[in-house]
Amino acid sequence: MPDRFVTAQFDRGQKPVVTVVNEAKTDWGVPPAALVEALRKYVDERFTPVWGVPATIAAGAAIKKGTWGLVFLDDADQANALGYHDLTPEGLPLGKVFVRTTLSSKNLVSVTASHELSEMLADPAIDLAAEAPDGTFYAYEVADPVEEETFEIDGIPMSNFVYPSWFEGFRKANSDKFDDLGSCKKPFQIRPGGYMSIFKEGQWTQIFGSKRSENRFQREDRRERRPTRRGRPLEISQLTPAGQREGPALARRSRGRA
Repeated sequence: MPDRFVTAQFDRGQKPVVTVVNEAKTDWGVPPAALVEALRKYVDERFTPVWGVPATIAAGAAIKKGTWGLVFLDDADQANALGYHDLTPEGLPLGKVFVRTTLSSKNLVSVTASHELSEMLADPAIDLAAEAPDGTFYAYEVADPVEEETFEIDGIPMSNFVYPSWFEGFRKANSDKFDDLGSCKKPFQIRPGGYMSIFKEGQWTQIFGSKRSENRFQREDRRERRPTRRGRPLEISQLTPAGQREGPALARRSRGRA
């Protein structure tokens, strides 16, 4: 981890360019051009119409100054992490996908990539959370609650994701659509393969949709996801509920599959 505190430095009102960069020598298991095109459709046709966060997805040899990044690497830089999203030294969103680690754990690179991309777009500064009726804060991790659920775009599996309504505790069960596949029937529901980072009783912890999901979590390195933010402990005063002005950025590493 860097020894200085990195803050987000970007304008949410701009349509970002997300540069997809391949630095992995391991085959993705799907043609890179086909995956980049599927990710573009994932954003344009499925994610943006719901979340209202458009982005241009484009392949490139390197992340250009002023652009966001989704970088494919061979091996995890945190033990057993399949991917996560963070910030570049410039303060711009950066997603990492660990190809060999993902494939070795019998997961799909396309699912890891779309998971990271969706969470990077929904909470690019890593500083949003929603308060449930019981006072628990749920991190804006839009793919974690429905982890392991997928759909296909051009024959390529993509990660399911929850809708904004999932974070709205005033909604009654079966009153709305809460995720793209319609698996969740009420706000804050965790599917059997999923989990969620929550802030409760003064600390960050995780809840799980099943014992199997909890066991998988324990095998993976999920350190530094929400309890700390790039080396700085997280205080409750730093937490910003969704829909309010952003405060100091929170900690999150997405997808220790994650």
